[in-house]
Amino acid sequence: MIMKRLLIGLAFCALPGALHAEELTGTLKKIKETGAITIGYRETSVPFSYLDESNKPVGFAMDICAKIVEAVKKELKDDKIQTKYVSVTSSTRIPLIANGTVDLECGSTTNNAERQKQVSYTNSHFLSESKYVTKKSANIKSIADLKGKTVVSTAGTTNIKQANERNQADSLGMTILTGKDHAESFLNVETDRAVAFIMDDILLASFVANSKDPSAYVISTDAFSKAEPYGIMLPKGDAAFKKVADDATAALYKSEGPALYAKWFEKPIPPKGINLNLPLTPAMKNQLANPIDSPDPAAYK
Repeated sequence: MIMKRLLIGLAFCALPGALHAEELTGTLKKIKETGAITIGYRETSVPFSYLDESNKPVGFAMDICAKIVEAVKKELKDDKIQTKYVSVTSSTRIPLIANGTVDLECGSTTNNAERQKQVSYTNSHFLSESKYVTKKSANIKSIADLKGKTVVSTAGTTNIKQANERNQADSLGMTILTGKDHAESFLNVETDRAVAFIMDDILLASFVANSKDPSAYVISTDAFSKAEPYGIMLPKGDAAFKKVADDATAALYKSEGPALYAKWFEKPIPPKGINLNLPLTPAMKNQLANPIDSPDPAAYK
């Protein structure tokens, strides 16, 4: 009888650990079992996620995801978890998150209600407007001046949808080309195949800064959208994993947010040492101080 009670006692003591292991679900469980977390990165989305001179993924969003990875390791009590990297494009990023190939997509992805039907987002890390870049020689002063012109945007982005909607609403008669990625889209303007590239203003600024002659280009004041939030994508319906990401990003933004922003937007960045010279806006200052993950542009003031 004593032995039986002892065995029951030992089993009871072991129970909490067993229960804790069983409580892991979704992405956290997968990471624990495989010993790896997979990051989706962009190759040309400067300064959020891109390849440096050694073909290593770097950027503002990559730094944020590194903090999330640290938080995941702490949550799982496993410092040996490896980080794997998968290159994604505007067209593949959502499917790869949705099918579980990628755990975190770290780039310049707009958070909106339509996309939230397929994926989730952690706290927004940037607010951007959809504008266009043209050559100064084209003498385009407004969206109305694009009437009847050939323009380009990138496949799988909200920007190309906005361009099509505005094209129809204002009867602009634009011919809208589709670039496979941002680099190809900008190349269309560089080589005069399109008069304008419609994209988020920050991405346009980075392509202009990296071009052979930045002084040859101008970014519009007219916008195709209100300021929209960017977020790190993660699997939909995975509350436990999202909480780890939300807690990690909120803590980072509140403590190191302005300094991290300055590192990528107000100082020289690799590989060419360009400086985007893009100061924090009042809305971004508020977002870093009071992080939210809303897809509604009106929530960011």
